[in-house]
Amino acid sequence: MTTTLRPTGPIQREDSGAAARAYDVCVNGRPVGSVRLATAPGADLPVGYVRSLSIDEAERRRGRGTVAALAAEEVLRGWGCTEVRTSVPTEAAAALRLTSALGYTERGRNMLKELPAEPPTLPDGVQGRPMSEAEFDVWRAGAVMHYAQDWITRGVPRDDALARSEALHRELLPDGLATPGTDLRCLLAGGTAVGHVWVAQREVRSGEQGAYVFDVEVAEEHRGRGYGRALMLLAECIAHDAGDTLIGLHVFAGNTRALSLYDSLGYLTTHRNFVKQLL
Repeated sequence: MTTTLRPTGPIQREDSGAAARAYDVCVNGRPVGSVRLATAPGADLPVGYVRSLSIDEAERRRGRGTVAALAAEEVLRGWGCTEVRTSVPTEAAAALRLTSALGYTERGRNMLKELPAEPPTLPDGVQGRPMSEAEFDVWRAGAVMHYAQDWITRGVPRDDALARSEALHRELLPDGLATPGTDLRCLLAGGTAVGHVWVAQREVRSGEQGAYVFDVEVAEEHRGRGYGRALMLLAECIAHDAGDTLIGLHVFAGNTRALSLYDSLGYLTTHRNFVKQLL
């Protein structure tokens, strides 16, 4: 039997340069599942995504998923992609085994926490305050550069990467500190700013809004003193003030210290994100 992908419609293109297309997974022309593929915005950013891949229950455990995943990679190669990414729910044991078998490497995790009824208490000696305009300008410049670096390391020209990062931050923070649903605060210890946290409103679980920690960082000279935990507790206070019951974040797989911290605070991994180079 031959397993193939059959488009269910034309390629959908966005002004940003992103593209997407849905396919049926077929065995001898008979649909047995589906897959949706996409590319990152910008023709010069060669990253593809397997947004979803499912095989009908009656057709599983016959290698259909493996063949469909490999066929999806071939489609993305044809689109000029040199890297493919996918996100797998933690409970999808078969999909996790498949990504490992096909040579994908875990890149990061999405984590979520159900907030308790009462906000946490910050440790003695620390407090949060809103970020000032001057601090925001310094932070934003660094954030734009940091985010652009991810694209630069994947071959995107520096100027293009910076332009993309600048556009993204402009989209997320159109009014700076006054952007609705956004809260940027500094953590003070003994009157000195030792770190910051950026929390904003977004969908954190399918169909559910909540607080999302976009950025949290302790200044290098103040690390190792428990301020990271204090910042995460401050993020929960921000979420409570906004009336949220959920708080989410993303953490890179290699950041074992952060993973340990989030685990200890009660965050649970909802999705594991994987990457593979397309040779």
